[in-house]
Order: sequence, then structure tokens, then C-alpha cells
Amino acid sequence: MTDFAARRRTMVDTQIRPSDVTKFPIIEAMLNVPRENFVPDAQREAAYADSVIDLGNGRCMLEPRTLAKMLDALNISNDEMILDIAPATGYSTAVAARMAQLVVGVESDDSLASEAQSLLAEADVDNAIIHVGPLDQGAAEHGPYDAIMVQGGVERVPDALLDQLKEHGRIACLFVEGNLGTVRIGRKTGGRVSWRDAFNASAPILESFSAECAFSL
Repeated sequence: MTDFAARRRTMVDTQIRPSDVTKFPIIEAMLNVPRENFVPDAQREAAYADSVIDLGNGRCMLEPRTLAKMLDALNISNDEMILDIAPATGYSTAVAARMAQLVVGVESDDSLASEAQSLLAEADVDNAIIHVGPLDQGAAEHGPYDAIMVQGGVERVPDALLDQLKEHGRIACLFVEGNLGTVRIGRKTGGRVSWRDAFNASAPILESFSAECAFSL
């Protein structure tokens, strides 16, 4: 029988800490959220691999390192509200929920949203909800948010999401340009978001976040 708890410790020791992620809330969350429960049964053995996991329906689970470094850059505190775009089965939402006051995950796929809500309940996560709706529209009715993170690649960030960010709020997105991917952190000041490069990563581009969507009718 696979010792997934041991694999979680190995993930933290070989993927997270060496990436200069040392904040206790992040380490604690990634040691305690059972990542294997948030992937399809056929992929459980790969749950702690240092690679993107394809979950189908255009969704993925980011590398543990990528998620951890996003959370580190966002510097979430326990009195903040977080918007998690495209959490798929809910792993990123569950991890963030151990650090924040409330996390709202947005899924456009009804079946994924239902699965995520069930898995969050099974993991005893009581400070997170899954909102069903277009990814690029966020969940304005629950906002505004102190921080936003996107679980997949983007070529553009819709204004509808940036509008849901509080003044001085932060947003983490993985911008994909050709074969290159860079996680950038945005901060809203004076109603405008300015970006800085944080680290390199990769992931498939999400629906509604490709450059072509900006020109669609």
C-alpha cells in the first residue's frame, strides 16, 4: 500500500523547500492536504510528481513547486479572501484555504465543480466554496478579493478579474508566450495593476484566457 503521507513529505523536502519556499503556512498546508485524493484514481501514483497533471476537460493540476511559489509570492494571510480560478477538482483551493479566511474557487464545468465541492467537504475544508460560472468572469458577488490566482496558463487577463481585486490586492498568473511561461505577480495601486516577473513555469492555456478571446464576438 502506497504511503502517501511519506510522499507528501518527500514532495515538500525535494520540490518545495529547495525552491526557496519556507513560509510555515505553505509548508503546513502542503504537508496536510492529501493531493492524491484530488487526482483521478488512475493517476494517484503520480500525484506527487514534479510535473503538471492533466485532469481532462482542459484542466490541470500545476506542479507543486509552481503552486507553492505562487502562494509564497502572494503572501496570503489568515484574514484575507482569495479567488481561485480553474481549481478543477479543488486541490489549490484546499491548500489556500488553510492559509486564508475564505477561498472562492471558480469552475465553468458543472461536473468538475460538483466533484471539487465534494472533495473539499471530504477534506473537512469549511472555509471554501466552488462557484460555477465562466472562468474569465470570476465571482464578483463574493468579492472583492485580497488575492487572485489562476490555475493554468494565460495569454491575457480579463478586466473582469482585475476589477474584482481590492486596492493593494495581488494576483498571480502564469503568462505563456510561445514555449515560454512566466509567473507574474500583479498589484493594484490607484485602481491599476502593475506586474513583475516572479519565476518561470509552464502549463496549458486555459479557455477564455487565450489572446484570440480578446477579439471574439
